[in-house]
Amino acid sequence: MKTGIHPTYHTDVKVTCSCGESFTTGSTMEAIQTEICSNCHPFYTGKQKILDTTGNVDRFKKRREAAVKTAEAKKEKKPRKTRGAKAE
Repeated sequence: MKTGIHPTYHTDVKVTCSCGESFTTGSTMEAIQTEICSNCHPFYTGKQKILDTTGNVDRFKKRREAAVKTAEAKKEKKPRKTRGAKAE
């Protein structure tokens, strides 16, 4: 391996989250600031919720209902025309 090209590894690096949680780990950086950690992340805390500020979920449900209605309308078969009898 080449010498002098690898960054220095720090064994006691303090990781600080915006929620106030902090822990130590090893890294090539001297200090790490994060916005979210396992202490405040909704997936790990079990407080997941769907934020629908623009109404995307409602629009999807309306489109789905319309698609089901049109699919049902297409399933209804029209009577077949026969070759021998012409409508006059």
